Amino acid sequence: MEAGNHTRVSEFFLQGLSDDPELQPLLFGLFLFMYLVTMLGNLLIILAILSDSHLHTPMYFFLSNLSSVDICFISTTVPKMLVNIQTHSKDISYTGCLIQVYFFMIFAGMDGFLLTVMAYDRFVAICHPLRYTIIMNPRLCGLLVLMCWFIIFWVSLIHVLLVRQLTFCPGTEIPHFFCEVVQILKVACSDTLINNIFLYVSTVILGVFPLSGIFFSYSLIVSSLMKMSSAAGKYKAFSTCGSHLSVVSLYYGTSLGLYFSPSATHSSQSSIGSVMYTVVTPMLNPFIYSLRNKDVKGALARLHSRGTLCM
Repeated sequence: MEAGNHTRVSEFFLQGLSDDPELQPLLFGLFLFMYLVTMLGNLLIILAILSDSHLHTPMYFFLSNLSSVDICFISTTVPKMLVNIQTHSKDISYTGCLIQVYFFMIFAGMDGFLLTVMAYDRFVAICHPLRYTIIMNPRLCGLLVLMCWFIIFWVSLIHVLLVRQLTFCPGTEIPHFFCEVVQILKVACSDTLINNIFLYVSTVILGVFPLSGIFFSYSLIVSSLMKMSSAAGKYKAFSTCGSHLSVVSLYYGTSLGLYFSPSATHSSQSSIGSVMYTVVTPMLNPFIYSLRNKDVKGALARLHSRGTLCM
């Protein structure tokens, strides 16, 4: 009987952000604007890093990877939502929903992993400046990124394979504007014990471990700075972490606020929190790194100058 129910479900319905027809044009315009700003901002960061030899360093290698992931992250959810608003539809195919779950987990997890790797990069730069280029060599940087992709690939794949074992009733509505594994488990018609156990395990792997790594790196950085006698030296060293700390605070502040807030059980508050986490954060990251970083601002200015000359 369960197998039969499973094969008959060909689509889900996404609740979306609002059922008010008067709000749909506003939502469409707002999210289209944020999507285009995110794409443009992150593409400019990537182009500036690629075109400027001064930025061919480990820190900016990881930043270009973060910008690439942010482009993919927002592209996992927003385009489908825009299509649904424009076509006055709420449906998403069963296969499309699983694909969205898979890629959402991959890019959300990669954001956290890359922020952890960037924290380690700042630790080496501040605590071991003379050995920085030796430790953070291109091979290690590449291996760190590949290791992150390998871990997140398997965690996301296992999640999707476990979701495929669940059964759903025809006409199931997901109380969200995209397919998120937590919301899917809530509407499943079969037992989700194994799924929930693995959800907790993956939360530790993708959330607790990376955040602990960031805290550990910065505790060592602060300890090293406390040993410096020069206040100017302390400020100069820690100023290189400003952009990274801002992005970490934005990313983990919104995600932790979403999942640990008492109001997270209500779909409207959950959707608003998810917008901050999945749309606003990728949009603001390029501005944080460009406004707080003289090297990136200089590279963007040179990129603009070259573009103006070509025209």
